[in-house]
Amino acid sequence: MRILFKTVLITLVLFILWAIFIVFGTLSGWWIQPITDSANPDDFVEEAKQEIHSDFVGSIAMALVEDGEVYNEYLFSIDKSVNRNTAFQVASLSKWVTAWGIMSLVDQGKLNLDDPIDSYLTRWQLPKGEFNNNEVTVRLVLSHTAGLTDGLGYAGFLPETPVQSLEESLTRASDASPGANGEVKVGIKPGTEWVYSGGGYTLLQLLIEEVSGKSFQDYMTETIFQPLEMTNSTFVWDDAMHSNLATFYNEDTSIAKHYRYTSLAATSLYTSLNDLELFVQAHFKGKNNETKGRGVLNENTIDEMRKPHAYQMGAAIWGLGTMLYADNNQDDFIIGHDGKNDPAINTAVRLNPSTGNGIIILEMGNPLLATEIGSEWVLWKTGNIDTLLFMSLYRSIIVSIIIVWVIIILLVIYLRKRIKRLKSI
Repeated sequence: MRILFKTVLITLVLFILWAIFIVFGTLSGWWIQPITDSANPDDFVEEAKQEIHSDFVGSIAMALVEDGEVYNEYLFSIDKSVNRNTAFQVASLSKWVTAWGIMSLVDQGKLNLDDPIDSYLTRWQLPKGEFNNNEVTVRLVLSHTAGLTDGLGYAGFLPETPVQSLEESLTRASDASPGANGEVKVGIKPGTEWVYSGGGYTLLQLLIEEVSGKSFQDYMTETIFQPLEMTNSTFVWDDAMHSNLATFYNEDTSIAKHYRYTSLAATSLYTSLNDLELFVQAHFKGKNNETKGRGVLNENTIDEMRKPHAYQMGAAIWGLGTMLYADNNQDDFIIGHDGKNDPAINTAVRLNPSTGNGIIILEMGNPLLATEIGSEWVLWKTGNIDTLLFMSLYRSIIVSIIIVWVIIILLVIYLRKRIKRLKSI
């Protein structure tokens, strides 16, 4: 019995060590080569261009930021030309900008991150359920740890279809993406785990309106876009006011329809390469000694937004409205946000707060290209695998672990039989 116990214990230890080795090795980039071995940003851009043109992309706008300054830009479209002021709909990248709106209210003393969100709301409140809604704080909603189980994902409304009211959408979003519940409610004890919630950011949209006394669009324009000089950015597209909009494409190269959203804060931001360059640069001190935050947010607020607030598998993955993609090897994180939606919209921003380096990719027609290039940039700059690349490799990691576990079991069985046979001689 003692021998059997030792055998099982050794087997379990080998299982754990192998799993740790594979996960750690993957996160450290041991098995994956960067897009280029050169440290020259021009070489990265050339390799990225090859990746861009190896598959279909309808339009793309990309910028590389070095030491807080725009180093290089690349613009391409198969039809209607794009420039650095062309607006792209950026899907969930909207949430990062929305988080700036929330944090501006915190800086103004109008919001407390640790107050129940319901305490600020009059037009709509979280439905009663199994859990205590007073535990749903603004901080938890920002970090997707509030226990909301809507699963949103918004598919949007076609041009000829009226959008829901904000309150109707929160009760049950009729444009919920396939598989999403669409009801914004607490289904998990708040603060216990990370669950991505588009509905949480629609709730933050309502919060901004109630606390500011303005429409979400007006507040974000006056408080974020105008001070940062983001003149091509809006959450509500108006063809009469704006004309320079990138064409929407499906994956099959056909032109796609332009969807509208009730969920402005979660998925409806329209912005340009130039405007996102300004937004990214606002995370660093300027070349003329402009303050970090550019007066829109306090410097310590910018720092607070990238402190870990959510974890998966022991790794920090989310701050307050921003993703924590990877360790930057300087006791901090590569931060930013991605966006992905139908038709084939994909956007990505990665930046290193310690160096002032970053990358911005806005594209139409390919569902993963921007994310893939963003992940390539993280690997190239840090040697580390970012969160989204790790998740895309998750299946192959599990397969690798299971294969070796099977080999370990077979070896243990073989060795036990071999030992028994030797003892019997």
